[in-house]
Formats: sequence, structure tokens, C-alpha cells
Amino acid sequence: MKRLVLGAFVAIAVMTSFGGEARAAVQINLNLGAPPVFAVVPGTPVYYAPAAPANMFFYANQYWLFNGQWYAGPSWNGPWTVVVAPYVPAPILRVPVRYYHVPPPAWRAWRRDAPPHWARPYGRDWHEQPHEQHWRENEEHWSSHAHACPPGHAKQGRC
Repeated sequence: MKRLVLGAFVAIAVMTSFGGEARAAVQINLNLGAPPVFAVVPGTPVYYAPAAPANMFFYANQYWLFNGQWYAGPSWNGPWTVVVAPYVPAPILRVPVRYYHVPPPAWRAWRRDAPPHWARPYGRDWHEQPHEQHWRENEEHWSSHAHACPPGHAKQGRC
């Protein structure tokens, strides 16, 4: 059922370049119907969608999906681009397995309170880039204000 919800991934033959990052535009059929509710992953600047039928995250003003491959988009409903492993931000890669709503079957034996065992393309030394630190600090500042709009909600017109 979850595979059906994610739908077929159709790669478009158009390749673009974002700051040296190779990305391929794709269409993902999630059928969410409305923006998902996000919750913070404790101790991180990353948010996850616990009720979404996919592994959906929000970080640095961008939405992320994982289904064996990483996808990023400016909105909860895309448009989505494939992001090659070395360009996935370190805070996303450090999210513990328990926050992947639809973890791959191979992850079942892994510790739920630890990050996934990323393969070689992701590297062993993940370092927070300056722009990632900027977004983390901003999100920490936003979350410290009682009347602040949760990340992603203002962009979705929900605040």
C-alpha cells in the first residue's frame, strides 16, 4: 500500500545544475491532499511529518523525501528534484531511524535511536556547512518565540 501511495517515479530527461549539484526533475505522486503537520526531531533543526505516507522532512526552508533516493522541493507538494548523496545536508542524514515513517525493510534490524547506516556515497565525515548553521540558528531562534510561526507554515499560508 505504501508503495502505491508513493506512486511511480517518472524521471524527466531534463538535467539541471544548482551550484554544481547535479539534479534531475521528477514527478512524485504522494496524494497528500493538504500540507502535512510537522514535528521537530528532538535535538536537531530538522522537522518530520509523522502522519505522512512517506519519509518527509523539513529543513533549511526546503522539503525532503527519502525512498531509497533523496528528493528536495520548495513546497510540501513539490516540484521535486533528485538530490545526489553528497549534497544531502548533514542534519538530515543524522535523523534517527525512528523518524522515518516508512523505513526501508533493511533498516528494521538497526537501532531506532541512531541515524541510518548510510552507504559510502554519503561519506563518514558529515560537517555542517555555513549555510546549514545559519538555518539551524534561525530555526532555534524561531522556536524560542512563543508566537513564532512553525517552519514551513508561513510559506504554506497557515500562519
